[in-house]
Amino acid sequence: MPFGEVVCGSPGSGKSTYCYGKHQLFTALSRPIAIVNLDPANENIPYPCAIDIGSLIRLEDVMNEFGLGPNGGMLYCMEYLEANYDWLEDRLKELDKDDYVLFDLPGQVELSTNHPSVKNIIRRLMKSGFRLAAVHLCDAHYVTDASKYVSVLMLSLRAMLHLELPHINVLSKIDLIQQYGDLDFNLDFYTEVQDLSYLENLLSQQSPRYAALNMAICSLIEDFGLVGFETLAVEDKESMLHLTRIIDKATGCVFVPPPTVGQPPDTIDASSKPASERPNTYALMTAAAGPIRGPRADVRDVQERWIDAKDEWDAWERKQWRREGELVQEEEARRKSGKIRERTPKAAQGGGGSSLPA
Repeated sequence: MPFGEVVCGSPGSGKSTYCYGKHQLFTALSRPIAIVNLDPANENIPYPCAIDIGSLIRLEDVMNEFGLGPNGGMLYCMEYLEANYDWLEDRLKELDKDDYVLFDLPGQVELSTNHPSVKNIIRRLMKSGFRLAAVHLCDAHYVTDASKYVSVLMLSLRAMLHLELPHINVLSKIDLIQQYGDLDFNLDFYTEVQDLSYLENLLSQQSPRYAALNMAICSLIEDFGLVGFETLAVEDKESMLHLTRIIDKATGCVFVPPPTVGQPPDTIDASSKPASERPNTYALMTAAAGPIRGPRADVRDVQERWIDAKDEWDAWERKQWRREGELVQEEEARRKSGKIRERTPKAAQGGGGSSLPA
C-alpha cells in the first residue's frame, strides 16, 4: 500500500521547493521517496524526477498546436492525462514498492478547486491502493492583510471540499513573513482560524463598501469549521520534520526502517517482509493516538523563532553551525595527524638531513 502526497497551491507558493526539500529530508533519513511532476509547464525541475508528465505532453506544444492560452492549455493537458491514465499507472508500477510518492501539481488553482480532471485522477489512484493526503501550500505573507487572509481561507476551504482527501493547509515561507510587516494578531489566531469577527474593523477600514459581504464570508468559513493551518520553513529541518509527522498521521503512514536494523522493543519480528507489510505496534499507536511533539509543534515556538526573536535565533544558529564546522575540522586534523605520526622521518633514517628550527 503506497503512501504519498498531492502537493497543490497557487503559483509561487513553493510547491516545487517543498518537494525538493522533502526529497533532501527523506534522503537524509534513508526513507525512499519518488517525485512525480504533473506540471507540463515546469521546465526547470529542481528535484530528481521519477516521473515527468513532460514525456507525455507539454504545455508549449499544446498552445502552439491548438492556439490556446496558458490556462486553457493547462486544462487540456490535465484532461489529456486523465484520458491517458494508463501511462501514469504503468510508470507508477515501475517505482519501488516502498517509495513514498509526491505528486507535484500545477499552480492553476482551478485544478484543485473546481476542474474535475485532477479529482478523477486522484480517485483512480486511491482505487489502485494509494493512501494520499492533500498538502495545500499558501504563501504566509497573506496573513499580514485581512482581506487576503479571508481569500486564502475561502480558497483552502474550496480545495478541501473538492479534492476529498485528508487535507493539510500550510502557510509556507513562514521564515520570510517578518519582511511584510507586523501581524495584527498573534500567529495562532491565523493558524487556528480563531474568532474571525475580530477582523471586522480591519476589513471595514480596507473596504467599507463590502463590510457586510466580508463578514458573511467569515461566518461561512466558521460554520464549516474545517480550515486550519500548519507552518513551514523549507530550510528549517525541525519545521520539515514537524510537517512530515502531521502528514504521516493524516495518512496513517508509519515509516519502518530496513530489515537490517535491529528490532526495537514491542514490535513484531517480520524482517523477511517488505517495509509496507512490517507492522510496528509501538510506532503505529504513537502516530495514531499520541500528540505531535517537537521544537516546531507549538505555534508559539514558531512565532518566537520567525517573528518575535528571529535575529537572535539566526545568530544562535550561525554560532551552532560554526561550532559544528570547527568540530569537523578538528576531527579531520586529528585524523591527519595520526597518519603523520605513523610515518618514520627521513632524517631519523639517514642521519644527514637538515633539522627543523626549534
